[in-house]
Amino acid sequence: MKKLSNEEISQSRISIEKSKSVERFPIYAILDNVRSLYNVGSIFRTADGALLKKLYLTGFTPSPPRKEIFKTSLGATETVPWEYFENPIDVIKTLKKENVKILAVELTNKSKPNYEILKADFPICVIFGNEINGISKYILDEVDGAIEIPMYGFKHSLNVSVSFGIVLFDIVRILKIKN
Repeated sequence: MKKLSNEEISQSRISIEKSKSVERFPIYAILDNVRSLYNVGSIFRTADGALLKKLYLTGFTPSPPRKEIFKTSLGATETVPWEYFENPIDVIKTLKKENVKILAVELTNKSKPNYEILKADFPICVIFGNEINGISKYILDEVDGAIEIPMYGFKHSLNVSVSFGIVLFDIVRILKIKN
């Protein structure tokens, strides 16, 4: 076994130019009122790795260009399609008109484990909320369902960027199984 060099790894990746025209997975995400610039940057990097269709930043979620976002995104703000909307309901309504299923990643009385997305139809959009307060009730009133990452220890949740990675790559895995 030989560890690949950065040059060898780069040869198997798409270019920034190609990232603008490559076919992406039918998966969208909304970040609502995520406060940490570093979390946003990390989410951009994960969204790039999973070929997310589009990332929507809403509420007071910070948006590029910001050095803190760039630090953790490592340039993924240039390769991930994204847009800012003040009101997340505007995004949800637009996506619903396009027959996108909307799922909140939140602890609710009707949440299902994230691995039950196996039954989901695509395209799909997952919403992630504030690091402390989660997703607001007015947003939950508009979604088609809620999923959660089962937690087995004392803490009831993970960092939003960690949750984003788990949920997004699980959805990609499920999509690849379906196809």
